[in-house]
Amino acid sequence: QAPVIESGGGSVQTGGSLRLSCAPSGRTFVSYAMGWFREAPGKEREFVAGINWNGGQTNYADSVKGRFTISRDNAKNTVYLQMNSLKFEDTAVYYCAAATAYTGYRMSTYDFWGQGTQVTVSS
Repeated sequence: QAPVIESGGGSVQTGGSLRLSCAPSGRTFVSYAMGWFREAPGKEREFVAGINWNGGQTNYADSVKGRFTISRDNAKNTVYLQMNSLKFEDTAVYYCAAATAYTGYRMSTYDFWGQGTQVTVSS
């Protein structure tokens, strides 16, 4: 089983909203930095948003700034990605990942990955 499990994906129309959740499976990631990445068909996996262990630092890809918000609730051991004003180009499989040190966008520093959740935006 994957160390983190994503949920909340689905199909939505352009301009709609979705909230993705990420929770650990069998361990806690309270002290870990967390990130969201996405992989669209035919494209490489890319950084979407990252958050440090206490939520005091966040980073976003330029393509989602102002529309997506990453947050975490350490009491619930859960990380969220609120996605508003969704566009067709946001269609992708979204992955949650955990890192021992926060580097934001550097995919290679994330040690634990989920299996992804599909987000489909249609007009």
